Amino acid sequence: MKKISLIVGARPNFVKAGPLYKELEKEPAFQVEILHTGQHYDVNMSDIFFKQLDLPAPHVNLNVGSGPHGKQTGEMLIKIEKHYLDKRPDLVVVFGDTNSTLAGALVAAKMGIKVAHIEAGVRSFDMSMPEEINRIIVDRISDLLFIPDEYARLNLNEEGISTSRMFLVGNILMDTLSQHMNKIIAMEKEVLDKLDLASKAYGLITIHRAGNVDDIERLRNIITIIKKASEKTPLVFPVHPRTQSRLSELGYIPSNNVKLINPLGYLEFIALLKNSLFVMTDSGGVQTESSFLQVPCLTLRENTEWLITLSMGTNVLVAYNIEKIEEEINKIIETNKIKGPCIQVNTIKYWDGKTSERIVNVIKESFEGDIV
Repeated sequence: MKKISLIVGARPNFVKAGPLYKELEKEPAFQVEILHTGQHYDVNMSDIFFKQLDLPAPHVNLNVGSGPHGKQTGEMLIKIEKHYLDKRPDLVVVFGDTNSTLAGALVAAKMGIKVAHIEAGVRSFDMSMPEEINRIIVDRISDLLFIPDEYARLNLNEEGISTSRMFLVGNILMDTLSQHMNKIIAMEKEVLDKLDLASKAYGLITIHRAGNVDDIERLRNIITIIKKASEKTPLVFPVHPRTQSRLSELGYIPSNNVKLINPLGYLEFIALLKNSLFVMTDSGGVQTESSFLQVPCLTLRENTEWLITLSMGTNVLVAYNIEKIEEEINKIIETNKIKGPCIQVNTIKYWDGKTSERIVNVIKESFEGDIV
């Protein structure tokens, strides 16, 4: 029997780990654990996701908590290593680009444990982003690189990584969306009624990246963007704890047309996203989820790791250009979509809800002849 450890720590990791855990559990030759670093420890940022995604409580919780990158990653390294020295897995699976992803991959690689990286090859080409540094390092030291689209393959080719380590499997976030769509649809009315909203009559905002919330001048600019956008249509803003702290420091008071709400569970957030007129975000995950749901996305960044969404016409990189944002919102209000083709399920190869199945097949093959 082969022991597989899935490392999670932050909200995006939980959503990606859910379908893979369920698929791995079907295999009698695998013993699977979920190791939670505790990077996100708030109930609204962690516990609720395990419940809604039908995941068991983490088998291991390291309770690392928040802190500067170095301190947080360092504590993860120490605690993950201690656990793996005691319960040595045969494969460590990491997701995306968080500090938990980096720490898990580093420990495993240094201990000679095979590493699989889900969402490999994704690049923003912006080394000022901590996430970009994490992606590059993790891809370099991983044995199995599970890539979501052809752009990711091209990026890894350019970096000289062997094609024998790459596997085009699709975007695992689409598995989670597909598996929970009935639940999401069932709660749409309740979510909208609670916030006194009508479908397609509001915009949604999510802001959490350090480059946006820790740079005071940029955050002031984003506040201006929110104010201008709210003059066009009502806005709903689920506020990340760190974002809330920075907004409070600036004394931000929203206008009547902006609803600030606490972070939402996965199902509630997707229900809100699915019914929104558009979303303004700096989240990579939301860019892909909104594309799958056919909701126009305005990305409040100067770059994106999800070029596939730009090419499909479902996402527009607006940076912090107020005029450009107003122009796009006007276009959305008038036509209810961004100019360009709107994504359909299965339009992007393997964004079909079966990514976790492909990943498990590759993992099985990687252990072929070696599973007892």
